[in-house]
Amino acid sequence: MIRRTLPVALLLSLTACAAEPQPAGAPAAAPAAAAATAATAPAGTEAKVRAALEALAPGAEIGTIAASPIAGYQEVVLEGRVIYVSNDGKYLIQGTLFDIAARESLTGASEAVIRKDLLATIGTDRRIVFAAAEPKHVVTVFTDIDCGYCRRLHEQMADYNKLGITIEYLFYPRGGIGSESFEQAVAVWCSPDRNRALTEAKAGKILPKANCTNPVTMDYDLGRRMGLDGTPAIYTPDGVQLGGYLEPEAMLSRLNDLAAKAAKPAKPAG
Repeated sequence: MIRRTLPVALLLSLTACAAEPQPAGAPAAAPAAAAATAATAPAGTEAKVRAALEALAPGAEIGTIAASPIAGYQEVVLEGRVIYVSNDGKYLIQGTLFDIAARESLTGASEAVIRKDLLATIGTDRRIVFAAAEPKHVVTVFTDIDCGYCRRLHEQMADYNKLGITIEYLFYPRGGIGSESFEQAVAVWCSPDRNRALTEAKAGKILPKANCTNPVTMDYDLGRRMGLDGTPAIYTPDGVQLGGYLEPEAMLSRLNDLAAKAAKPAKPAG
């Protein structure tokens, strides 16, 4: 099971095995906090914010605490997600902070930077790769053996590859460590032909249990650190979350749009 305290689960819950993609924006070069215009926080602010969150969600992983674009609030990374907490630790805002003039989600940009750094630590030796013959895009997909939309995505693998999309899988067994889906993920990894074994498992074949050195627990932990609660979860190398399941053509369109935005020259400051 996912081991989160109730407050954290309520704050950061997502729809498991999501059918609809989450909104995605172009990645930013740095977290939104770097562009903060708020005055320097009073002394002791970080300690107050950290103490408030530790009281609200004991044991939760609290990452960076830095100035936010909202005066009087800090931008906090909690369990891989960005939230905003008042300098005195009394108020918490969860949701998307949107820059109207720039038409950009500042929250999404900050979270993308976090995810990009985490994904960059995982080499191809830790992934099961279904490579396009003529690759145009590469995405990382956290997958679960039993998730219906994960299976649907995998059934269309040839179509994604034909469109130039390489799929690189990491495991996220939603049942948690030691669950049946976890054991099947390990069995896939321990197979001599992982790609074939994964395809068979997603088609409903029960693989014999196996035991070998495998990254499934590390993948699961990585997903939690990225704030992942549902599968399939699809990310670009820049850490932008495309959402849940997407039809091949829809995924290509989204990836092309992101690539076009990234290629645009940055507007001059001021």
